[in-house]
Amino acid sequence: MNIEPKQISLEKWDEQYNKLRKAGLYEPSYGGRLSRHVEDGDMRLLKLKYDNSAAALRLWNFLLTEEDRLKNARDNCKKLIGTMKDLGTIPVMAYSFENTIAFYPDGAWWIPCVMELNAGLLEIADSLGIDESFCPVRAMLGAFATEAHFPIPDFLICSVGATCDDFSAIAQRLNGMGHPIFWWEMPHRRNPKSYEDKVILPGGFAAPKCQLEFVKSELERIKVALSEISGQEMNDEKLSAGIIKANQVRKYLSELRYLAFTAELCPLPALEMLIAEMLAIHFCSDIDETIEVLKDLLDEVKTRIKNNTGFFDRDAVKIFWVNPVADLQVMNLLEDCGGRICGTEYLFSHALDEIPENIPPLDALAQMALADPMAGSTIDRASRICNDIIKYGSEAVLISRIPGASHCALEGEIIGQVIRENFDIPVVEIEVPPITDAMKPTVRTRLEALVETVKARPQNKIHKRRTE
Repeated sequence: MNIEPKQISLEKWDEQYNKLRKAGLYEPSYGGRLSRHVEDGDMRLLKLKYDNSAAALRLWNFLLTEEDRLKNARDNCKKLIGTMKDLGTIPVMAYSFENTIAFYPDGAWWIPCVMELNAGLLEIADSLGIDESFCPVRAMLGAFATEAHFPIPDFLICSVGATCDDFSAIAQRLNGMGHPIFWWEMPHRRNPKSYEDKVILPGGFAAPKCQLEFVKSELERIKVALSEISGQEMNDEKLSAGIIKANQVRKYLSELRYLAFTAELCPLPALEMLIAEMLAIHFCSDIDETIEVLKDLLDEVKTRIKNNTGFFDRDAVKIFWVNPVADLQVMNLLEDCGGRICGTEYLFSHALDEIPENIPPLDALAQMALADPMAGSTIDRASRICNDIIKYGSEAVLISRIPGASHCALEGEIIGQVIRENFDIPVVEIEVPPITDAMKPTVRTRLEALVETVKARPQNKIHKRRTE
């Protein structure tokens, strides 16, 4: 069905769904009306605007039925592995086993947004001594306490060391609540000394080889633990097969991001792009279906570019977005204000890079883990952002601070400073709480000001790279 790209409300999606079904819509087992998810308490869906394609419908239904997949996996005697904080590495190992499913309990940080604070998870975290001075990921404590948002994992794995201080504290509190955690250490990635052997990691960062060997030894411990919990042995052949499948996800996402960020007309709105990128972290509990969902989105984007159709004005301001938003509605708001996303760094860029396939698989995964932007310096992270600004032709940078997150205290200022030293483009920081309704006028004003600042600049200065 050839339809004009539009952003529509949840109510309009019911009408669109009927049209798509009459036209022969293919629906996977988790398909159906998007509006049905409101019955589960996902009230924020009523206030969002959505891409009107069948591919977007499949994406949203896939995202919003993950709990069902996890419950079904348990019913089929599969082991549920809760992986925390590493964002993209351990799930590749878990999915290399035949009877384990990995997911991130960290994802509970979006529940207060999606359910508009009605689940009471933040209040439960307060009662457990983790108040609003901590990152919104504290909602994870409430999810474990209520057992209402995902099945309790059979095995919990969490990285510590060069990770968010807030998350480490929250995970320790969870461990104290009776949910034992298998801890593994992530060292702070540093530049190699002149006398040290070094390795160039995917994404371009460098690290001493000794750090890589240490991370590999930690992953070896995890491999042994996963073998014990699954009752299966893991060999290099199986792990390599898992890496190849994960790379298919990353290849589709890489092409999707490049096309979406560089097309003359935006072919896929910011909200759907955000959800699509998030699939790289743990495949929404089904790696095979993740590949199919991304293939559908990629096909849709290619068709729109070929037909010269898309969203927003051709002069929509190209904005690079740093850090994921706590409130999904802000992505819609940016586009309402005349911007479009042309570049992102949502804290897990290492999960978007292809995993090396020409070296031993555990070495390759150790490289990916060490390439985590959060494991190194903020300067490293800013440098990668600068490279992507050039790649995608971004005209401004917006850094969203996550309330209470320890890593957000100063990193935004450092990232902004590095960008200003390299580019003559505006950089703005805003704070995005789980629900922005009370702050919406203020946030809108900041976004509108950023867009107008770019539009008012002489065209020959927008992408000027400083050389003095």
